[in-house]
Amino acid sequence: MFTGIVETTGVIDSLNYDKENLNLTVSSSISHDLRVDESLSHDGVCLTVTRLSDKSHDITLVPETLKKSRFSDLEVGSLVNLERSLKVSDRLDGHIVQGHVDDIARCKKIIDNGNNWVYTFKSKNFLKYVVEKGSITVNGVSLTCFDIRDNFFSVAIIPHTYSKTNFKFLSENDLVNIEYDILGKYIERLSKH
Repeated sequence: MFTGIVETTGVIDSLNYDKENLNLTVSSSISHDLRVDESLSHDGVCLTVTRLSDKSHDITLVPETLKKSRFSDLEVGSLVNLERSLKVSDRLDGHIVQGHVDDIARCKKIIDNGNNWVYTFKSKNFLKYVVEKGSITVNGVSLTCFDIRDNFFSVAIIPHTYSKTNFKFLSENDLVNIEYDILGKYIERLSKH
């Protein structure tokens, strides 16, 4: 369980396929504090730490994760947003984030307003879960949606989030990982019964 408040970024040091699985080595400022078997959000995807060194950690992505995330587009040197799992005693500063990515969206427009940025994304699969002023997770960052129309939604990024996450490196046409608010998914499921 996560909150969508990114702690730091990590750099992809290596990508190696083992049959269908993708093994990554990620270096970060928090790698030395992790433990093997710990859950860690990488761009919003909950992944298990499988190996550690002083400055990096390893993770493995199975085909289901690769199919539903943007990880197959990453390369050595790519930055990923990192968040450790929520402690029961912590504040819930963002929203409830499971780390189970639902969709991939494409960045269609970036507006730089000088001290804030507006990113517009296109998502055709599950946009029914996006509501005006509702929560959404983009690359593991808890954000608020607005300007929802057709298959598009926008989010605003403040300077703190921009400097602390990989949003500053996002370009138009880049893919991002999307997790929709769990409450909307449960409400839909319950309403069908």
